[in-house]
Amino acid sequence: MPLPIVSGGELVAFMQSLGYEVMRQRGSHVRLRLRNKRGEWHETVPDHPEVARGTLRSILRRTSDATGIEIGELERRLAQR
Repeated sequence: MPLPIVSGGELVAFMQSLGYEVMRQRGSHVRLRLRNKRGEWHETVPDHPEVARGTLRSILRRTSDATGIEIGELERRLAQR
């Protein structure tokens, strides 16, 4: 499945739906945190009109590690938003 094209704001909202919370924003980058049974996870999302494909892939890979949700499932959920 090809990666969906999303903005930084859409990606932040998606990650919040997975349990991440916004910690702060500095310039055009938003810092998020997730605490769960797997530990504490931090992610930085660029608040750009379109998140670069490589950046999105890396963020989804780490989000998969943090949540235990398969990367393909995360891509599907993100595309449906």
